[in-house]
Amino acid sequence: MPDTARKLERGRTAYAASAWADAYESLAAADQFAPLGPEDLELLARSAYMLGRDDEYVGALERAHSAYLDADDVARAVRCTFWIGHNWMFRGAPARAGGWFGRGQRLLEELGQDCVERAYLLIPVWLEQMGREDFNAGYATAVEAAEIAERFGDADLMWAARDEQARALIGQGDVETGLRLCDEVFVVVARGELSPIITGILYCNTIIFCRDAFELRHAQEWTRALTDWCDRQPQMVAHNGLCLVHRAEFTQLRGGWQEAMEQARDAADRFTKGALNQIAVSKALYRQGEIYRLRGEFADAESAYREASRWGSDPQPGLALLRLAQGNGEAAAAAIRRAVTERTKPLERVALLPAYIEIMIDIGERERAAGACDELAEIADLQKSEVLNAMSAQQRGNLLLTEGDAGSALESLRVASRLWRDLQAPYEIACVRVLVGLACRALGDEDTAAMELEAARDAFEQLEAKPDYARVELLLSGVPATHGLTDRELEVLRLVAAGKSNREIGAALFISEHTVARHVQNLFTKLGVTSRTAAGAFAYEHKLA
Repeated sequence: MPDTARKLERGRTAYAASAWADAYESLAAADQFAPLGPEDLELLARSAYMLGRDDEYVGALERAHSAYLDADDVARAVRCTFWIGHNWMFRGAPARAGGWFGRGQRLLEELGQDCVERAYLLIPVWLEQMGREDFNAGYATAVEAAEIAERFGDADLMWAARDEQARALIGQGDVETGLRLCDEVFVVVARGELSPIITGILYCNTIIFCRDAFELRHAQEWTRALTDWCDRQPQMVAHNGLCLVHRAEFTQLRGGWQEAMEQARDAADRFTKGALNQIAVSKALYRQGEIYRLRGEFADAESAYREASRWGSDPQPGLALLRLAQGNGEAAAAAIRRAVTERTKPLERVALLPAYIEIMIDIGERERAAGACDELAEIADLQKSEVLNAMSAQQRGNLLLTEGDAGSALESLRVASRLWRDLQAPYEIACVRVLVGLACRALGDEDTAAMELEAARDAFEQLEAKPDYARVELLLSGVPATHGLTDRELEVLRLVAAGKSNREIGAALFISEHTVARHVQNLFTKLGVTSRTAAGAFAYEHKLA
């Protein structure tokens, strides 16, 4: 067998075995001796894709496209135009993507026959519709594509279209039907019934839309399957970055913060080739920032958030919560207000609302916090997600506690505690236990309050959540109850008790006089006093100053 034929055969064999580096090397070597035919060029292209070599992927597809046209196989040439455009779209080059999609559409019109490639060119249509959350239109387009794919026996396209139908159904609020269809897609993907590129795309796509809809149980199961798929292909590069980021998110939720940090670092340091991995880098850096923040390593957190921003991700709500933890409520409020205002889609806003509520409570903007609580509850009711219901109940309890209604707060907090326990989220459970402890203390039940706070403290210690641990230690150290005042309101009260004016307080705390006045009015309401003198007397009497 001539050397070229041996290299070509080795390349085809390696491709079939998912040995992507070996396949690419052998096929590229064979191509140097004699130009590959269009089908082998597609194998070369797909091997390059799985290695994150986007330029080589597109280059080989362009050659395959031309070769198919020369052979008068217009339909296969059109399919190449779709994949080229698809890659440019995810690389942030809409003009090039649109040009290739347009070329494919023109060739189809000139061909004038029904073929499955017509459905492939519906994919950018549904992606645009889903991107602007026009789920009705996206669903209809995906149904049309699935029908064409089924008629021509194209399993890749048919299941990709059904996966998008699941995404649209979840977006429309029909979560049960959407997840049922999502489960059906899962069986097909996990059994290895689809081609490698489509398999990787469906893994990443489904995890993202399940996670964005806060359907974490499904997202976690898909992530475990994606991990197994990646492990079976040690030479693969393309999907490893996003896989590691997803794993880090769920590992952190389960309390494995150090392991999650290592996974996020791995994603950012090792897997940077390819469009999907480029997306993963910013998310990996943000995840590092979150873990640093929760550990109290604020300088490292800020650095990670800034790097995430440089790679294209908005570092919110993490950066705003970092400012809050640093005692800069004004900066935190400005950042989170900006982020919430810019997000108009419900599921984008809901990711920010818990932080927004927490920050608004801290700066005394209870009406804004209440409005955000209502919005969060409405979205949770629509989506029927355990996570959203847990978040909503926790923040409602937080707000009610701040307003002095400890009894009602406890009802919400008990719901949140049960849901977070079902989701096995130790940090969130501990945060709720702190609020339960404060509610019990406000109701005069010091024994239960102490037990809840001690349990929360122990959980924070195990997680190495140093700021939270220190806060609970202070609550357990005999420092008197805060009577529903936020940390900022306590700072203002102490300065009021010291005889400082609003202007002096503002200068000391680096906030405006208007904000000081709002804090003063809030603490008057909570303490049941009507003057600065009475507030000062209350502070000294209850050892708050």
